[in-house]
Order: sequence, then C-alpha cells, then structure tokens
Amino acid sequence: MLAPSGAQAQSAADTTPAKQLFGGAKEPAELSTRSIGFYSKGCLAGAIALPINGKAWQAMRLSRNRSWGHPALVAFLERFAAKVPQVSKWPGILVGDMSQPRGGPMLTGHASHQIGLDADIWLTPMPKRAFTPEEREKISATMIVRPDRRDVDTAVWTPSHIAVIRAAAQDPDVERVLVNAAIKKALCRDATGDRTWLQKVRPYWGHDYHMHVRIACPEGSPDCRPQDPVTPGEGCGSALDWWFSEGNINPKPAPKPAKPPPPMMLKDLPPACRQVLLAP
Repeated sequence: MLAPSGAQAQSAADTTPAKQLFGGAKEPAELSTRSIGFYSKGCLAGAIALPINGKAWQAMRLSRNRSWGHPALVAFLERFAAKVPQVSKWPGILVGDMSQPRGGPMLTGHASHQIGLDADIWLTPMPKRAFTPEEREKISATMIVRPDRRDVDTAVWTPSHIAVIRAAAQDPDVERVLVNAAIKKALCRDATGDRTWLQKVRPYWGHDYHMHVRIACPEGSPDCRPQDPVTPGEGCGSALDWWFSEGNINPKPAPKPAKPPPPMMLKDLPPACRQVLLAP
C-alpha cells in the first residue's frame, strides 16, 4: 500500500494503473462511508467486511480480499440470506466477490464492483456445514447453463433457483440482477404468479455460475452515480432473441486481435478517489 502522503506516493499514484493501486490496499479507508462514482468507475470509502460466516451465508474465495462493501450492501446480503431458507430449499447462500477494501478497479476479473454495491451470489446452495478455508478456495460453483449455451441444464435447474433469484430481485434496494441469457430465458418460461420482478433480471455475458446483484446508490453518497432506469417490461420473448443468435452464440474469430484499451488510471476516477487511496 502506498504511503498516505509525500511526493513519492503522489508520483506513484499518478503513474501506476489504478487496479494495482486499489488492488494493493489491504484495509478500508478511514473516512466517512460513501460510494463514489459509477459501478465501473469509482471507489469506496468507509467499507465494512461481510463476516465470513452467518446463519445463512458463507463467504467464498477469501484470499482475494473482496468481501468488502458499503454497509447497505452488507445489510442487504444479511437480509437476503435470512430470506432464502424461507422461500427455497436452500439452507443459505454462498457469496463470491463483492468489492476490495477501498473499491476501485480490480487486478483481475470484474469491470464493475468498484463502489461497494455489487455482489456475486453463487447459484449453488450453501451446505449445512461450514466450509474449510481450503474448500472456500477450491470448490467450484455449479454450472447452470447447458453446453450449447441456449438453455439451462435441466439436471441442475430447480424451482429453488427461481425462488432465490426472485427473492433478490424483489428486494427494494436491488437495482439489477445480472444472469446468463439462458437463465433469464428459463426464468421467463418457468416463473409463475407475480412476474414484475423479472424486469430487474437482465441478461449478461458470463454469469452462468452465479448471479450478480447490484443495489442502488445509498443515502449519504451524493457522488454515487446511479444507473439508467431499467427497461420497462419483463425482458422476455423477442427481447432475448439477439442473445441466442448464431453470431452471438458462436461468433466468428476477429481477423485481427483487438488492441487492449489502456489501463484505467487514478486520474480517470472521480477526484475523491485520490483521497480514498491515500487515506490512512
């Protein structure tokens, strides 16, 4: 972690990719709690960690140090986890990546998860015993999507999956639930009763082992930039056609590899993120 002040620290902050700066922070910034910027371009002050174990949740991949979030996200996860056994046959949930201690870009993986309001929830039920530290690192989440990518695997897809995703989407703090398009297709086909919650469930690449839950900007975070409103309607039927087109399912290789974009730098983030990075 960089020293909190001094010309050397300032220089390094300006010349080092932001993912290395924020990925190297081991503890949260001792500042008033707030989410700063947008989900894919921002940082987090005053983060708290989700406890490793709860009555109805377990945190996974602890070595990544990504179990941090805004207190509103932690409160949602605790509330949601308690509801899951009431609406499904799952004893609880397994929580994957949330955010880094100070948010910001990550060394690997996600483009979002930067402001402490995103969490990956495995589409695998929590067992009735606590995982060992080794199991938390090595056990894989369940693949839900069929090998041809056009539907869910009926051998693993259950009514409890629908109930758990529904419960997340129905929470008033939840802004989006991102899942693989095949999972969205199955939800459109299999959901019964009130279907208004389907509007929040959006298809996205990947997300075939987990759902990505995103909560709205919380009170007390004036610099948090909200997402655009969710598209009206269930997002079913013809709205999913493109996702299952041949060009998307089996894209042709690009004739020339795309040049990777330059890394995000501290100057690309909201100005307040400099203070978050260099704070004690």
